[in-house]
Amino acid sequence: MDLTDIKNIIIASASEQADTDEIPRRLEDQGVSFDFSSDFNEKVIERIFKEKFTVIRESDFGKNLSKVFYRIALTGVAAIVLLLLSIFLTEGSISFNSFLGMGSIYDESVFYLLTGI
Repeated sequence: MDLTDIKNIIIASASEQADTDEIPRRLEDQGVSFDFSSDFNEKVIERIFKEKFTVIRESDFGKNLSKVFYRIALTGVAAIVLLLLSIFLTEGSISFNSFLGMGSIYDESVFYLLTGI
């Protein structure tokens, strides 16, 4: 029996008018045998329930996430240190006003700039 014949039989069996009793008879006429060995059931059950080596993906994901976090955290800390160093060098001190870029501006002038008075 050719592969295309088997495909045609499968496609024909999907229709509602198909006679399901006729399909096995046609397959047997073509030489397909439905005889299985005596230990077929045991082999199938053994194959299904056999212990398998499985990889736990969660632990791998956790390890990779931890590595990525440390890399990002280290670069973030380095960026913060460079920012503090540049603020200290440009403003001369590290204060809240220096962070906002208002190291040389008096507080009263900022109030006037924000309120428009």
